[in-house]
Amino acid sequence: MKRRQLLKSLSLLPLAGGINNLSLQAEPAPAEDLYKELGIRTFINAAGTLTYMTGSIMQDKVLKAINSSVNKFCMLDELQDKVGEQIAKITHAEAATVTSGAYSAMTLGLAGVLTGMDMKKVGQLPNLEGMKSEVICQKAHKDAYTQAFILTGCKIITVETREELEHAINEKTAMMHFLNIAVNGGKIKHEEWIEVGKKHNIPTSIDIAADVPPVENLWRFNDMGFDLVFLSGGKAVRAPQSTGYLMGRKHLIEAARLSAPPRAVTIGRGHKVNKEEILGAYVALKNMISMDHDKEWKKWEAGIALIENAVKEIDGISTNITVNPLGNHTPSLRITWDDSKIKLTGNELRESLRNGNPSIEAGFSGLPIFKGQATPPKPGAKGANSVSITVWMMQPGEDKIVARRLREEFLKVRV
Repeated sequence: MKRRQLLKSLSLLPLAGGINNLSLQAEPAPAEDLYKELGIRTFINAAGTLTYMTGSIMQDKVLKAINSSVNKFCMLDELQDKVGEQIAKITHAEAATVTSGAYSAMTLGLAGVLTGMDMKKVGQLPNLEGMKSEVICQKAHKDAYTQAFILTGCKIITVETREELEHAINEKTAMMHFLNIAVNGGKIKHEEWIEVGKKHNIPTSIDIAADVPPVENLWRFNDMGFDLVFLSGGKAVRAPQSTGYLMGRKHLIEAARLSAPPRAVTIGRGHKVNKEEILGAYVALKNMISMDHDKEWKKWEAGIALIENAVKEIDGISTNITVNPLGNHTPSLRITWDDSKIKLTGNELRESLRNGNPSIEAGFSGLPIFKGQATPPKPGAKGANSVSITVWMMQPGEDKIVARRLREEFLKVRV
């Protein structure tokens, strides 16, 4: 065969193969299921934005922002500058920066208060020689997350009354901290806390990690006058789970960033946030502002009503819809039952839902889910014959599955 004839015949082969295999080529490759490959259980989230359940699912626009930014380089500080400017506008803050979670925002925020713009002090932390060393909070406001302040070397001082607060303030006091979800547990409210801070020229901070919605909380505490505000990105904002927001006074945010990457030899070096996460956190916040929140709320109410209607007519079942005033401020369904008519404990129901197909994770009634992986109530204890159900982290159609599975489990053990 001559060379020209050989080339001509070879050129026809891909065309013929393409025609014969057209239907195969038109089919998209199946998405890789790494959870299945690794043998990891996935589930319908009927419990809420809990870190141990991987928080929330990122918005589609956030994923697009991440994917569109992954193949380009930029300078990290410039990115934080520009994104921080936009976040500050959204939240009515003087300045803002993206951190590796609300916990990171707490550590970095306090570091900025302690060091100011002194690079020698930045490199010195958590050695507090020549710096202030105490953070004051109300006794009811000291929780597991105030450990974030201890990482700077500071000590937590607790008070209960205005008189105790005034007495506790001294030359060592670096900051006064407020936990928003514990406002009703303490005697000193937001405005008075800020007032005392201003009186003594001491910065005030507030942890609102899980306190959005309502969306107004994004700017409420900056408007109120807190000097630093800490917010989680991986909960209702639906930014990457590993992000958070540090907002507040410009000089404090600038100082905080001296302890954050890309700077080395600082206590915040491990608090790294990549460029994709920073942009994702910005887009998530921007999207949250533009959402139709009334429509979203009605969707949650409809999902709760659907689940409630599936079980409330079963003999022995009682239902109650509540809305947490602080933290995870969304509709929640509490289901309780008479154990003489429904032979089941809350723990047994949760296990059955967990081990079913599809797997479902339900919450604990009456327990504060913001505390993390709460311990289920013991048999006979308050809340033992109950579960809590939320729908705001469910995907479309999952409320119907949860309603069906709950009804099945109750009817199976009904006396």
